[in-house]
Amino acid sequence: MSLLFRNRSIEKGASNRGRLPWWRRLVMVPVHHAQQAIASLGELWRNPFASLMTMAVLGLSLTLPSSLYVLVKNTTSIADNWQEASEVTLFLRKDLQQSEVDTLKTQTELSEGVESVRLIPKEQGLEEFKKESGFGETLDYLSSNPLPDVLVVIPAESHRSPQRAEELLNRLEKQREVAYAKMDLEWLNRLQGILNLIEDILGALAVVLCLSVVLIVGNTIRLNILSKRDEIMVMKLVGATNAFIQRPFLYTGVWYGIIGGLVAWLATALLIWWVESAVVDLTELYETPFQLNGLTLGELLIIWLVAVGLGLAGSYLAVRRHIQSIEPE
Repeated sequence: MSLLFRNRSIEKGASNRGRLPWWRRLVMVPVHHAQQAIASLGELWRNPFASLMTMAVLGLSLTLPSSLYVLVKNTTSIADNWQEASEVTLFLRKDLQQSEVDTLKTQTELSEGVESVRLIPKEQGLEEFKKESGFGETLDYLSSNPLPDVLVVIPAESHRSPQRAEELLNRLEKQREVAYAKMDLEWLNRLQGILNLIEDILGALAVVLCLSVVLIVGNTIRLNILSKRDEIMVMKLVGATNAFIQRPFLYTGVWYGIIGGLVAWLATALLIWWVESAVVDLTELYETPFQLNGLTLGELLIIWLVAVGLGLAGSYLAVRRHIQSIEPE
């Protein structure tokens, strides 16, 4: 009986569509979608507590990875500043003439991967050592200067990573005039390893939280579908297709994502504001002022799109499985 009734309704709808011009049918498609989107928003408004709970869970689930992303971004910027301060120190042979030292300095400045070179003469090095070591009077009894001339090389931006800096160090150390070269690469490698570990943890945590959001939204939509089982059966009896019935539930997931994304924005901004004062106080103690960088407009839009995508994915998984299983007897 229901199949006959549904087929009759479909035939009737097909005949009505046949009378409408194509341009009107084309215009009515977005109108129907807009009506169902507004209707789904009204349904959420009629159940504000449950809806806000789901949106809050979605937004707060995205707050943690977005806040950790801000942490990683600022830590990376600090690490970049540290790496920019890295130097290659070349200790020259003691038997070099001044002309040879100047020639080596010029050649090093023209080398690939070198931004600038600074010469520290051995006399200047000895004077600085006297001031910093506290053994000034004792060092006056030395018959000759034991320190060599030193070239301090600042790597170019393309050679400031630990791997490229080590390549530059090995290349400069092979020069005939250089006794040995030194650069503290160990802490750079450790810092890069810590940053890579934090990024991996952030990625894994983001995936787990996104999956939990999809499951939560899917379970909420499933309960909503089951609560309207009788209504869905009646709609199928009068000829409504699965796509037509699914559409309001899909828009519900989209609304969850839109408002949940706004919650994630506000929560992340609040956390950044809360932590920023503590960061400023800490950096002032070390006399290194640092400005905490929050999320840019593009990053906020990405978070919003991810929230909408998760809400839509959760609702889609729920409606595809449960609405097709509801058939009138």
